[in-house]
This record gives sequence, C-alpha cells and structure tokens, in this order.
Amino acid sequence: MKCRICGASVHAQFRHLLLEKHEVQYFQCDACGLLQTEDPYWLAEAYEHAIATRDTGLVTRNLQLADMSACILWRLYGRRGKFLDAGGGYGLFTRLMRDIGFDYYWWDEHAENLLARGFEGSPQSGPYLAVSAFEVLEHLSDPVGWLRNLREQTGCSTFITSTELFSGPPPAPDQWWYYAFDTGQHITFFCRSALQALADKLGLRLYSHRHLHIFTCERLSSLQFALMSRRRWSRLLSKVPKARLSSRVWPDSVLLSRTPS
Repeated sequence: MKCRICGASVHAQFRHLLLEKHEVQYFQCDACGLLQTEDPYWLAEAYEHAIATRDTGLVTRNLQLADMSACILWRLYGRRGKFLDAGGGYGLFTRLMRDIGFDYYWWDEHAENLLARGFEGSPQSGPYLAVSAFEVLEHLSDPVGWLRNLREQTGCSTFITSTELFSGPPPAPDQWWYYAFDTGQHITFFCRSALQALADKLGLRLYSHRHLHIFTCERLSSLQFALMSRRRWSRLLSKVPKARLSSRVWPDSVLLSRTPS
C-alpha cells in the first residue's frame, strides 16, 4: 500500500466492518497524514444507491454551499464563463446556481439528475472556468488522477470542494460520523497537510476553511476566503451576485419549452 496522494508508505491504523459485512483495514500515510482504506473492492455494492438514505443534510448543505460558491465565483470571475458541478447528485446545487444567474451545468456518473434536467454537462463539453465537487474527495480512490484529468478535460483554473477534515491522529472508529461505515462510500479522509499535498501535486494554490476547500490558479486574500466560507457572511455577501446577475429561472423555462423532450 502507498498513499493515494503523495505515494509515501502507510501504516495500519484500525479495522472496521463496512456495509455490515466487509472487514476493511484503514491505513495512514507516514508523510502527509492521509487516511485511506485498503483497495475498495466493495464500491459496486456501495453505489447501488448513489445518495445515502441518512444524508438528511443534503438540502441545507446545498443552500449554504450555493451562497458560498456565489461569493467565490463572483469575486474570481464576475459574469464570465461556464461552470460544472461534478458529482452533482440530484442536481439541486446546479439549479440553485442557475437560479442566482451563473451558467452552471450538472455531471454525475452515479446519480440521476432530477432538478437540473436539460442542463447536463460533461468534462468534455466545456471549457469551464471552475468545477465544483462537493462531498466527492472522500469517495475517490485516486484523488490526484481524478482532479488532474478533470482539469485537463475542462480547462478549469479552480476547483471548489468540500470534505470534512480531521486533525491530529485519526479519530477512533466510534468517534467520527464521517467514516460512514454503513454506506461504504467514504474511502479517503483528509487532514490539512494531506489537502496541501494534493494541491502541490496539482500545482494549485490551496485555500481551506473548515469543510470548504479551493484549489486554484487564482489569488484570494485569506481574509476574503475566511469571510466567504462562513455561513453568516456568505449569506450577506451573496446578495451582491444575486442582485447583479440575472436569474435564469424564467429563461431556462422558456429554453426548455422550446427543446424537444
């Protein structure tokens, strides 16, 4: 076993049952601190249902991420360009961003687009200025390769991502809900140093605050990012793009009414 980010050696941390049937070993990187499972042979079974039934925070999370992303994208790109939501789930985030006025598209290899139908995209249908990938990094067996390929295919200069971080030693199996042992979908777990190692591999700057992380060629001040990634401030600051952009709610409806089903 080698680290999925930096390729350094790893050491065993603990074993735990996944999907109530697979006993899986967890390893930590000796260099960057990444925590990862053994080779995830159970993923086909884990993705029989793309969205976990117990993900009751899906709507609230997307509402908050839409405000944060609107602030960030307006600061970096203003009215310019197209954007892609990779791992877009049911399409809620894409629809929210189009409602604000951003030219956003949905892409997901596992889930069905229910809420942003008609605005499906793919990495090849760009170019895109930025790609969002929320609650995706922890699902990847090759985060470096996945993001690197996505950047090459989309031409993007920014990734906006989210994943929960641990600090210090990995939490005990009964002390961190994010392991999600019952779903079997979470296989790669980040600390701050592992995120930095990922950014270094991609040749991008890292901005990180709590669960929100940006890999980008662009420059932001640490203060700007800290404000935009806080719930209260992002709700306030997102009023600027919401006021200055034209919502796509009605234009999208008109467009779809003219598109053969």
